[in-house]
Amino acid sequence: MKIGIFGGSYNPIHTGHAIIANYIAQNCDFDAIWMLVSPQNPLKDGTKGASDYDRIRMVEMVSRRIDKVSTSAFEFTLNAPYYTYNTLCALSQKFPEHEFTLIIGADNWASFHRWEKHEQIAEQYQIMVYPRRGYDVEIPEHQRRNVHLVDAPMIELSSTEIRAAVAEQKNMSFYLPADVYQYILEHKLYM
Repeated sequence: MKIGIFGGSYNPIHTGHAIIANYIAQNCDFDAIWMLVSPQNPLKDGTKGASDYDRIRMVEMVSRRIDKVSTSAFEFTLNAPYYTYNTLCALSQKFPEHEFTLIIGADNWASFHRWEKHEQIAEQYQIMVYPRRGYDVEIPEHQRRNVHLVDAPMIELSSTEIRAAVAEQKNMSFYLPADVYQYILEHKLYM
C-alpha cells in the first residue's frame, strides 16, 4: 500500500490541516493518509498547550470524517528526539509491505536542510510538498526524482495564532472543525 505520512504537532489541528489531508486523499495516488501526531518537533520550542492525549483525540475527530485518512500515534512508541528520518525508518521496518511518502508544507521544505539526515530522507523516501504563501518551492536537481510539489489549495492558518486567539477568547469557529472547537472550549485548552 502507498501511505502518505502527514505529520505534525497538531496543537491544535485546524481547518487547514483537514483541507490539505482531504485534498491529498482525494487527488493523489495514495491508498491511505496517516495523520501522524508528533510528541515534539525537534526544531520547535516545547510549546505544550494541550496534552498528547487531547491532541490525538482532536486529530481523530478530523480523520474519521475523511475517507482514506486515519490518525497515527506511532511516534509515541519511539524514543526522543523525534527525528523524521528515524520515524520513517521505524515505520518501514514495522510495515515493510507499505511504501511511505512524507507530506510536508513549503514552509517545512524551506527549512528541510536543517532536518536530521535530510539527504537520506530525500534519497530513501518520496516527499510531497504542498504550497504555503510566502514560500517558493525550489527542488534541487538531484532531489527531483523523489521530491514533488502538489498543486493543493493554499490555506493560511496557524496553530500558534489560533492558540493565542483562543487564549484571548476570540471566536475561532471558522478556523477549527466544530467538534474540535467544542472540545477545546469544554476542556479549557489554551486558555
